[in-house]
Amino acid sequence: MSKNPIDKLSGFCVITGASSGIGFELAILAARDDCDLLLVADQGLDEGASALRDISSGTGNIETLESDLATQTGIDEVIDKIAGRQVDVLMANAGQGEGDAFFNQDWMAIKRTIDTNITGTVSLIHKIGGKMRAANSGRILVTGSIVDDIPGPFNLVYNSTKAFVDDFCVGLSNELNDSNVVVSCLLPGLTDTQFFERADMQETYVGRSDAKADPAKVAKDGYDALLKGETQEVSGLLNKVQHAFAGVLPDELLAQLHRMAAKP
Repeated sequence: MSKNPIDKLSGFCVITGASSGIGFELAILAARDDCDLLLVADQGLDEGASALRDISSGTGNIETLESDLATQTGIDEVIDKIAGRQVDVLMANAGQGEGDAFFNQDWMAIKRTIDTNITGTVSLIHKIGGKMRAANSGRILVTGSIVDDIPGPFNLVYNSTKAFVDDFCVGLSNELNDSNVVVSCLLPGLTDTQFFERADMQETYVGRSDAKADPAKVAKDGYDALLKGETQEVSGLLNKVQHAFAGVLPDELLAQLHRMAAKP
């Protein structure tokens, strides 16, 4: 389903998880459209912001905020930085994952994944998207994952949070059928980002895989879907096939396949 297609983005754009990977590539695309940008990440924004200023024609303002969206303080800092401005575009890309078996993981690491992927994401969408609905204008892009239909041994909490996020986006989009607000969910597969390092999954089958997608290509797929007003976009042909099969194969088989891919 799609609605309200446009040729380019404009106005004030907030991007979370913007320091590297898919988030940074989304920021590049928005800078080329000369959006005013607020880049949010928990670290490493300065170098990227400098590069983006070189990409932009100079008409768009670029601001940064180092903030931890796993915390209420971090969420409040984003809203304070927005300072009452109307947000035209929200790209909720920040994400976190933890490898290894569930009972081997530290509880605070588990909680951080849930708080980043679900609580932080949904909170910002509620606060910013609510004003979009009131203005009857705005676009929201959320980074989900093709693992949304796959029970995820050895990356269990991450997969489960992405299942929530993807369903949430489709449901929210449906609630907004009578509104001009667009909600799109990008579903990447394996992507060449810092995720595997941060999740301590470098030595797993998926961590060592050479089949990871270019984050620039993944970001472009999501960006184009947002412009077209599409509700969901699976990035990559093979990922589209995998996602389709995940919807029909037995969960027990999917879990076993995931186990072989993600077990340390």
